[in-house]
Amino acid sequence: MPRLRLTILGSGTSMGVPTIGCHCGVCQSADPRDQRTRPSLLVRYDGRAVVIDTSPDFRFQALRAGLDRLDAVLYTHGHADHILGMDDVRPFNIKQGEEIPLYADRATLDILRRVFSYVLSPEPTASTLPSVQMREISGPLNLFGVEFKPVPLWHGNMAVLGFRAGRMAYLTDFSEIPAESFSLLEDLDILILDALRDVPHPTHSTVENSLGLVSKIQPKRAYFTHICHDLPHQATNARLPGHVRMAFDTLELETEA
Repeated sequence: MPRLRLTILGSGTSMGVPTIGCHCGVCQSADPRDQRTRPSLLVRYDGRAVVIDTSPDFRFQALRAGLDRLDAVLYTHGHADHILGMDDVRPFNIKQGEEIPLYADRATLDILRRVFSYVLSPEPTASTLPSVQMREISGPLNLFGVEFKPVPLWHGNMAVLGFRAGRMAYLTDFSEIPAESFSLLEDLDILILDALRDVPHPTHSTVENSLGLVSKIQPKRAYFTHICHDLPHQATNARLPGHVRMAFDTLELETEA
């Protein structure tokens, strides 16, 4: 089986860190790990590249990661911080000479079709448009020899998806993991999960809640993502168990497929 090489493209919230107009200690931090773009994950294996969510920062993230091909995009849900970079698949279309498949649940596909209606318009245009295939997720996906399993989650009262591939799971933007999803999270090497802040939030997991989930799921290693400016990287890491770390932009991990 191939090895999965993971890159945290973005570890921040919808407003990013630094946040516009904020002068808090984290937003003014000199630690580059406190600079967090919007949430996204890159999975590379066997010469393939799969991205989970195209944030508004996707162009910058792809350049920073040295991403020179894109084979598929998986979407967790249709919020702006997870989809608005979709237009930046165009350079990959041009370089690869092919469409890029986009996988999402029906609700997210409806949002993508509405937000990016110009992509699907029959009207001729002289402009370069993304060339994509929108495909509905209805179960596990075999993408180039690796199975990606959707993991149902609740983001407040909104149904969203996480994804498991091999011995890795990526769960961003959730407040609750439904009971039926825990069986999809057994025997993990790496769990990447939402931990917005310490203070409770109606649609996101907190540090305390996510630590409880790590204890229940028992991955070998866990990494917190979708982090707001309440949590300084170094100080927060210092109070976490040794097998739980704060993710940061450009963090690279590896595990079995």
